[in-house]
Amino acid sequence: MSSLVRLFLSSAALFALAVSLSGCGEGDTKAKAAEAPPAPQVTVSKPTKKFVSDNDEYVGRFVAMDYVEVRARVSGYLDQIRFTDGQLVKKGDPLFTIDRRPFEATLDQSKAAIQQAEANLAFANADLARGESLQKGTVISQQTLDQRTQAKRVAEANVTAQKAATRSADLDLQFTELTAPVSGRIGDRRVSTGNLVTGNTTLLATIASVDPIRFEFTMDEASYLRYTRGAATVAAADSANRGLALPVKLKLIDEKDFSHEGKIDFVDNAIDQSSGTIRGRAEFANPEGRLTPGMFGRIQLAVSAPAEALLVPDNAVATEQVRKFVYTVGADNVAMPKYVTLGALVGGLRVITAGLDANDSVIVNGLMRVRPGAKVSPQQASEAKTADSSARDAGVKAN
Repeated sequence: MSSLVRLFLSSAALFALAVSLSGCGEGDTKAKAAEAPPAPQVTVSKPTKKFVSDNDEYVGRFVAMDYVEVRARVSGYLDQIRFTDGQLVKKGDPLFTIDRRPFEATLDQSKAAIQQAEANLAFANADLARGESLQKGTVISQQTLDQRTQAKRVAEANVTAQKAATRSADLDLQFTELTAPVSGRIGDRRVSTGNLVTGNTTLLATIASVDPIRFEFTMDEASYLRYTRGAATVAAADSANRGLALPVKLKLIDEKDFSHEGKIDFVDNAIDQSSGTIRGRAEFANPEGRLTPGMFGRIQLAVSAPAEALLVPDNAVATEQVRKFVYTVGADNVAMPKYVTLGALVGGLRVITAGLDANDSVIVNGLMRVRPGAKVSPQQASEAKTADSSARDAGVKAN
């Protein structure tokens, strides 16, 4: 075979191989294009505009407005217990009765002593009157007249003393009936019927007032200064609450919202040198008696007037080390992070104090499928809810 023929066959083979390889590359490209995943679907929403206040929160504990230890003023044997442990009592309700009989006998003796003293006084008055009717120096001496005058004064003093003793005996008799000094919830009895009660010593029960109730907490020195500088007048600063006329709300450890409203009624007169804090106290209505002394809670102080702020769902905020950011979607449907400064949490929405614009479209659902700079398929939050509702009506799950 000639060299020209061999060259022609070689060229034909190379051309066929190139055509084959070219067809394979085009097929792979089409296959890869067919296999490329669609842009992830996400839900976006504009930030919510709402008037919110700048709030501070503190942990504290409830205390009773009135807490009284019930003790007897006289000694004796306990005769009756006239309440049920743990019940609500009103001021003046009977609680305990101490055996009255010894005190009644003492009172009767004291009354009899008054009658005797008054009889002695009557005799002294009559004796003195007879002496004064006689001529001095002839029938009666001045010394005898002075003695009768003194006897009258002693009799008068004795009557006064016996009347005082009678009032004391009457008080002791009244003290055998112990009544509730304040309204509130009484604890359990500390002494059973028949036991000897020692006056001013034996603890019989305790009563804690229920409505209203107080909440005590501590604030740091810087916060205290910030609050008091907002006092409207000098007179307000001189009041019991140091001018801290701030709206306060409270929630219990098992509650999500600050649903209890109250007012600050007292701020302590000194800062604790060991902790650098000062004690504050707020008052709350407690008509149902659910708030109990000793219970923990969290109090919220509104330290500024309500102002318009931007809020986003708290789950739309992501974290990058120490920085917080949200994903926003532009007109080109590309997700880009925006670093933001967070504020308080208000009803499940997070206040954004800086870094976000009111017209930004924030990704609020589908963050796990988003990558910075990647395209997404955004869907407005209201449209997503409508699609999800339609899917549920059709018996299928919406993507």
